[in-house]
Amino acid sequence: MSTASTSRRSIRSDTVELKYPSGRSAHEIVLHDAAQLAWVVNLGCIDMHPHPVRSDDLEHPDELRIDLDPIPGVGWADVRAVALIVRDVMTDFGLTGWPKTSGSRGFHIYSRINRHWTFTQVRNAGIALAREVEHRVPDLATSRWWKEERHGVFIDYNQNAKDRTTASVYSVRATSDARVSTPLSWDEVPDCDPANYTIATVLERYQRLGDLAAGIDASAGDLTMLLELMSTQAEAGMDEVPDSPAVEDSDSRPSKGAASRATAATATASTATGRRKSTMPLIEIARAETPDGRP
Repeated sequence: MSTASTSRRSIRSDTVELKYPSGRSAHEIVLHDAAQLAWVVNLGCIDMHPHPVRSDDLEHPDELRIDLDPIPGVGWADVRAVALIVRDVMTDFGLTGWPKTSGSRGFHIYSRINRHWTFTQVRNAGIALAREVEHRVPDLATSRWWKEERHGVFIDYNQNAKDRTTASVYSVRATSDARVSTPLSWDEVPDCDPANYTIATVLERYQRLGDLAAGIDASAGDLTMLLELMSTQAEAGMDEVPDSPAVEDSDSRPSKGAASRATAATATASTATGRRKSTMPLIEIARAETPDGRP
């Protein structure tokens, strides 16, 4: 057996099975070294979207993720201003925020957490944080899920749902200038411009500054205070947040009316067993000769 074949087989077998609330599951590779990274890039996976869990425990996230998503027409200055408020809220509730550009139109703040909580609890902590940010800067930020109720910068807590992933640091994004999701220091955030961080500039920046996300593992924090805040918000009568729908991005999130129509459509397209039935024909494009896709 050749060395190349051995390497390929060992990489393919180093996977975990992720199971989602929708009933779907996926086998995904666990990357350990540069060789495996090169292998997945060679397959066309350039924009890396890791899950917020470690391979030895897929049920307890190690990261709280906040995605700042400006609605159309909102300027980048507002995104930066809201990012700084998120940092303050995280600090006030015992967490350390690590900022980075998303490489797209938004902004990310990650916080490493101890692996004590479920996905539901982590999402609830994200909801509590988003509401607190909205409370502090109501003219700039919103935690409202329904599109027609939003303004300014949407604080997307649903990136903490079990079926969600977000771009990793140093992911090259599909933009015309090949922007890179780049870790920043907080001192850089007030004046940062995502257009400055591209595949042509980030390597030199890395060589000059090092990895500004390198210390995140040493800052694992506790969600207790945010979960207590969630309880206080509920007692104050704040609306219950809908479950996270299984969609890929904010542009796919339904309005209230669309969600109602989608619910009705799903009901009519379901069988008596409760399993959803496809309403569209299946067209087979190609079929592999073996189950694992190899000839």
